Amino acid sequence: MERFTVTVFCGSSPGFDPIYVDAARAVGIAIGRAGMNLVYGGGHVGLMGTVADAAVAAGAHVTGVIPRALQAREAVNHNIAELVIVDTMHERKMMMADRADAFLALPGGPGTLEELTEQWTWAQLGIHTKPVGLLNIDGYFDPLLAFVANMRDRGFTHPRYTDMLVVATEADEALARLRDYVPPAHSEASPGAEMTGALSLPVRP
Repeated sequence: MERFTVTVFCGSSPGFDPIYVDAARAVGIAIGRAGMNLVYGGGHVGLMGTVADAAVAAGAHVTGVIPRALQAREAVNHNIAELVIVDTMHERKMMMADRADAFLALPGGPGTLEELTEQWTWAQLGIHTKPVGLLNIDGYFDPLLAFVANMRDRGFTHPRYTDMLVVATEADEALARLRDYVPPAHSEASPGAEMTGALSLPVRP
């Protein structure tokens, strides 16, 4: 049986509050103790380096994927089991997506936000049925979750798609919910068209 693989998106910065580093370390430890694999961005800086080092120490198989242009800037991590160097950010994101059974975002900057929302969008469109979650440490993602609720309340996305985001505050809880995730029924309409009421297409179980 193949091991469950979690792709983690997180900051190349540690943030100002040590709580974020502690949370990243807890995620890495939890992944290793749960017998899971980790895929991440390949760097050895910020929360990226923390989660990878903790996962390695806890016995996880860790794969890093990094573009050549970022090798120096993100200080490539040579302590991991597998390091894949690619040419572009698009290749990096595609490989991280292909190898994942689930996605988990930790606090981070614009890159983390882009990776999280891309995978959530792909799940909405039925490109994949993998769970997409975020670890809401000290309310870090509260503004994003409020914005997501605003999208729903103003008719720009269906509640089934906002509800598919897995939100947790503890590492073990996040991993358990990602592993137990059941995707919602899939509509033949696009998320936007579904909200207009103009299309009446079947929902597949």
